[in-house]
Amino acid sequence: MSRNFSIFVAFVASFLLIGPAQAEVKVLTSIKPLQLIAAAVQDGVAVPEVLLPPGASPHHYALRPSDVRKVQSVDLLYWIGPDMESFLPRVLNGRTRPSVAVQDVPGLTLRHFAQDSHSHAEDEHGADEHDHDHRPGTIDAHLWLSPTNARVIAARMAADLSAADPANASRYQSNLKGFNQRLDALDGRLKSRLAGVAGKPYFVFHEAFDYFEDHYGLKHAGVFAVAAEVQPGAQHVAAMRNRLQTVGKTCVFSEPPLRPRLAETLVAGLPVKLAELDALGGYTPATAQGYEQLLEKLGNDLAGCLESL
Repeated sequence: MSRNFSIFVAFVASFLLIGPAQAEVKVLTSIKPLQLIAAAVQDGVAVPEVLLPPGASPHHYALRPSDVRKVQSVDLLYWIGPDMESFLPRVLNGRTRPSVAVQDVPGLTLRHFAQDSHSHAEDEHGADEHDHDHRPGTIDAHLWLSPTNARVIAARMAADLSAADPANASRYQSNLKGFNQRLDALDGRLKSRLAGVAGKPYFVFHEAFDYFEDHYGLKHAGVFAVAAEVQPGAQHVAAMRNRLQTVGKTCVFSEPPLRPRLAETLVAGLPVKLAELDALGGYTPATAQGYEQLLEKLGNDLAGCLESL
């Protein structure tokens, strides 16, 4: 018997003793931030998929037939909830495998729009100008921007994956521990960086950052919430410009991929800088460090603009 044939026989025998490898657990998330948290938990085992492509709005996404098939076929699906992805519930009704609406996970800290906040930019009639997607009293679904909530989400994912894939349970728990340790280090860096700009006023076009602001002791001075398809009237623009003139040097943050059409008009001739804050981290690679990269870029972009004033 040749040496090569003996090795082949030994390999086949060992395979038969061990048995076929368990198929990996296929995880799908609705949006990139949840994919990044899942990627940290699944690191070294599998890579989770994400439903929405970069630049797509979770508020107004239209599912393709291939998206629907993907939603039906994956083992575990994570989404924020109906307050974020209003397009998903009708598709999930036909799904037989586990789906987790993250906003319902025990232990999360949830905020509601207009809760503990009266800092919206006022229109020319003195009324609060609320984001067109975010009605007062509804859940603020941008909950992933709280590092505390991210820990809760990661722990739930690790528990679900450990139950679905016991062979890798110790790996999931080890990954969870590493994720929390890295968040501790990041949290310290961001608190140090953002402490220096905590008192500086700034404005946003989309009220998406309250969780992040609350965690790091920040507060926007106003929300210029205007639907992308609506161009405000001259009186309204004048009122917003007057607000900026009153504040003086400041930053106005929009979100990629599109800057609102009125942005340049709004700040023309004023000591105001336009910049971006990316709440979704659309092009962040789905790696174990992806969530920290999203959060750190958000903090650095915000601080960078305010520090430059």
